[in-house]
Amino acid sequence: MTAPEREELTRRTAELLPGADLTVHEAPPVESFGVGASRVQAPRALASIVSQDVRDRLAHSHGQAFRDVVRALLGRLPHVPDLVVRPTSEGQVVDVLDWCNDADIAVVPFGGGSSVVGGVEPRVDDEYAGVVSLDLTSMDQVLEVDTTSRAALVQAGVLGPHLEEQLRPTGHTLRFFPQSFEFSTLGGWLATRAGGHFATHLTHIDDLTEAMRIVTPAGVVTTRRLPGSGAGPSPDRMFLGSEGSLGVITEAWVRLQERPRWRAGASVNFADYDAGVRAVRALSQSGLNPANCRLLDPMEALINAGSSTAVLVLGFESADHPVHAGMERALELCRDHGGTLPEPPRYTETADRAARTAAADTWRSSFMRMPYRRDALAAQGMIVETFETACTWDRFDSLRAAVNAAAQDAMRQTGAMGVVTCRFTHLYPDGPAPYFGIYAAGEWGKTVEQWDEIKQAVSEALISSGATITHHHAVGRDHRPWYDQQRPDLFGSALQAAKTVFDPAGILNPGVLIDPLRDR
Repeated sequence: MTAPEREELTRRTAELLPGADLTVHEAPPVESFGVGASRVQAPRALASIVSQDVRDRLAHSHGQAFRDVVRALLGRLPHVPDLVVRPTSEGQVVDVLDWCNDADIAVVPFGGGSSVVGGVEPRVDDEYAGVVSLDLTSMDQVLEVDTTSRAALVQAGVLGPHLEEQLRPTGHTLRFFPQSFEFSTLGGWLATRAGGHFATHLTHIDDLTEAMRIVTPAGVVTTRRLPGSGAGPSPDRMFLGSEGSLGVITEAWVRLQERPRWRAGASVNFADYDAGVRAVRALSQSGLNPANCRLLDPMEALINAGSSTAVLVLGFESADHPVHAGMERALELCRDHGGTLPEPPRYTETADRAARTAAADTWRSSFMRMPYRRDALAAQGMIVETFETACTWDRFDSLRAAVNAAAQDAMRQTGAMGVVTCRFTHLYPDGPAPYFGIYAAGEWGKTVEQWDEIKQAVSEALISSGATITHHHAVGRDHRPWYDQQRPDLFGSALQAAKTVFDPAGILNPGVLIDPLRDR
């Protein structure tokens, strides 16, 4: 963040939470972390792709959650990989897994490192000889584009911007833009069943996956390219969301779209938040499938869009036809529920121009800058973190009340003064994906522990309210206790059996999704 940005952010935070200690705490030098020497040595044949550099190992020791940022600021990164390995080909991935399998070395697949649930943290116990962070980002090419079927074969280590750069000359796009787009990879999206920016229709990477290729310690799995199939349980579905615990995704065929040309954008204000919820539910069940349909509650709108009412950021787009009719019908539905427009909707008809109102521009800027603001506030003793879920429409009111009560009670008990916000990120005809935010004044040196207590409380509220522990942030290690409650016991046993087949020595990302059965 720039200095003026930080000054403004500090001023607004002080207004929201008067009395908060907003002293800026600087990051410690790398040398102060006390990282020990590597416990393992790679074979000579792999030496060219192996790094033992301390800074490199530290960078691969954590993700990008609030607790990761604060622990790094405090110099507390206890789980550091022994080596960082960057294969440049699938053959080298096979060689690395063969070596680690024989040497009993844990392997944590690593893409962009943007996990917020402990998914890439090598939190591995001492029963392994060592742990390797397997960084796939050197495998970052679009290998083939099938313009007839509108699909592309892409290596898993490609970061979002580089993927779109390679697709742009063909006139196509994956149209998948998570908030971590700049710093996350295709393989990471697949392994975590990530959700993109678009609110309805093709919301998850699952919807854009045609086939995959996965290297496991037991062999290579290649699924068949098909637009759809009813031939038994889907092998793609087995590896989507497997978080590196069953194998390492090396490449995938993904479904492309033509780059949109026609766009429409509007912002709708709701004095009554509940009326806004009803309007959004009507939109989700209308079949209009807006590209953007984010409802911000009044507190979220105040913090991130400067509004005193609930705000709906609404958008449509198409590569095939104008979208005026869809927008007009959507606005009619909003007006039916008391929605008002502070300014008329905007329309564009060129691929390189957005159609955003002033309020939508403010929200978009805030949305893109949010992680940087979070990091800045974390260094000032603030607890700023999010958690997301999904539930059916009939349960949303009780879910929101339960989460608010649990969060407020946990903040009181931990001595953190703060607020809870909510916005919808994705919508389905049968329910929303609420995305909650916590903004609280913590006590420097204890904010990780304070957040952990709040996280525990709200996670229990999610599960007890019939919601999911995560809609698109994955399970990792941090969500394991509640994932274990959410999944059926017999399915857990089946997943355990699958891991035993694909990873009999239990070296792949131990502790994620399922604990390995080890006989060593």
